[in-house]
Amino acid sequence: MKKLIVFIIVSIPVILIAQDNQPSTRKEKKEARKEKINQLIKQEEEGALIYQKQSLWGFALNTDGWNIINEHGKYKSITKTNLWWLELGEHKDPKQEKLSKSAYNIPGLSLGNPFVYGKENNFYYLKLGFGSQYLIGGKGNKNGVAVSAIYGGGLSLGMLKPYYIQVVDPNTGNVTDIKYNNNDSTFLNPDIITGASSFGKGFSEIKYVPGIHLRSGLRFDYGRYNEVLSALEVGLNLEYYSEKMPIMVQNDPHHAFLNAYIKIEFGKRK
Repeated sequence: MKKLIVFIIVSIPVILIAQDNQPSTRKEKKEARKEKINQLIKQEEEGALIYQKQSLWGFALNTDGWNIINEHGKYKSITKTNLWWLELGEHKDPKQEKLSKSAYNIPGLSLGNPFVYGKENNFYYLKLGFGSQYLIGGKGNKNGVAVSAIYGGGLSLGMLKPYYIQVVDPNTGNVTDIKYNNNDSTFLNPDIITGASSFGKGFSEIKYVPGIHLRSGLRFDYGRYNEVLSALEVGLNLEYYSEKMPIMVQNDPHHAFLNAYIKIEFGKRK
């Protein structure tokens, strides 16, 4: 019992000292961080490159779809970074709308997958691009926020995957997968559509169409003096393909596609 009392008496001051040191430790870390940023700013003002390269992943919502990007950069000067990127995404027709089987009154049939009425193809794309990032604001800014212009372009590969739907034969009740063929009234008959086919249907029939693209945007880089990169980017994409790219049966296909985007980006600097 005496040993327990002695242990408690000895331990209490140690615990109190440790607790007193915690705020001090946090304060020291904060001061060290501030000092490090000040040193990086000073080095940059003297013309030194504080990082050599960067890499990031980003996800964007476009006015006509979505994309994901993997980008790499090599710092050439304080204000300029050479970039290259790979981007995968999808274009959607602004008029397309997903419907469910419940929108049609066909007795005796179970609900199928939601489908897009009149859709001819899924339009995916893969881009390889080269460009630059140019610092236009934020130099010496202690909060670490930098504003940069992003510009460049490169090659695009359009991928048209036939869009399949399931239809029922009114006479036999059999359900089959079909895609659109020219002047195909069956494909556009809502009375016999039960839903969309499985996602994998049509991948073996993809048509590849070459093209080019341009990219222009503004990147707001938060934590500019951190090894961890986190940024928000807004801008415009322009693509042009060697053939017209049909998405919806009832809409005219186009060679060119222009969209605006907002992108969240995460990565690292070295």
